[in-house]
Amino acid sequence: MAALRWLTPRKRSATARSVLAGEAAAEAALAAPAQEKDDRAGAPAFPVAGDPHAAAFFDLDNTVMQGAAIFHFGRGLYKRKFFRSRDLARFAWQQAYFRIAGSEDPEHMQEVRESALTIIKGHRVEELMSIGEEIYDEYMADKIWPGTRALAQAHLDAGQRVWLVTAAPVETATIIARRLGLTGALGTVAEHVDGVYTGRLVGEPLHGPSKAEAVKALAGAEGLELSRCAAYSDSSNDIPMLSLVGHPYAINPDTRLRKHAREKGWRLRDYRTGRKAAKIGIPAAAGVGAVAGGAAAAMALQRRRR
Repeated sequence: MAALRWLTPRKRSATARSVLAGEAAAEAALAAPAQEKDDRAGAPAFPVAGDPHAAAFFDLDNTVMQGAAIFHFGRGLYKRKFFRSRDLARFAWQQAYFRIAGSEDPEHMQEVRESALTIIKGHRVEELMSIGEEIYDEYMADKIWPGTRALAQAHLDAGQRVWLVTAAPVETATIIARRLGLTGALGTVAEHVDGVYTGRLVGEPLHGPSKAEAVKALAGAEGLELSRCAAYSDSSNDIPMLSLVGHPYAINPDTRLRKHAREKGWRLRDYRTGRKAAKIGIPAAAGVGAVAGGAAAAMALQRRRR
């Protein structure tokens, strides 16, 4: 029974702005030694308030949320008898692997997504959206990193748009973005016909270079200047997306991203251990083609225009 303790829903923590500010302030106070100084002392305030051409793009898994959203979603679906115990054991192992490794292995994550597609095949989109709302309250709300949430709120308070960019299903990402008060979400698009999932993807998972393509497509449609934008991620898989913007941040970074960020002079923040480094640099531009990027951006824009 102890091995399945993680299945038990936890009470949703308070999300009032005052509580958020308190948690973030305490976390920041504990993060840095008293003698440490910010290398950017005297630099212009960031994010810049009132800039209509700036926005922020946040990876979700292990950046905004502890663990992977698709695993938490799987827990909720198991509770509702969408799949069997042996499938649950696989989901549990995959979540444990993700937490221990702290990074995304492409083959591993592909296996997870294929499992999820099999599970939702034949179900209606509206059914999964309704269940997703419940699952957020049960398993996701208390997994949000207060420090990263405060960064997103800073962009919102400055009048900027804030988007999640994630390999998680776009429906799940949209629910999380709305619950956090963000602008919207770019996510993996699962094909559906007449409102019923077919068990196939549109393009490929929104992962790695596909995320960069989605951000570029959205920026072009929304009139954003990427040199004024910020991006946040924990994974070296997101270096293409981080390299697009003028303000890249490594949040809870894996080993490769931490090394790359230090070489490029990007800012680093680690909410897992309290380590924090404050650096800034000029990133190099990058970009590669991907069908999923364009599909995710189009879906996001379509939802905003309804």
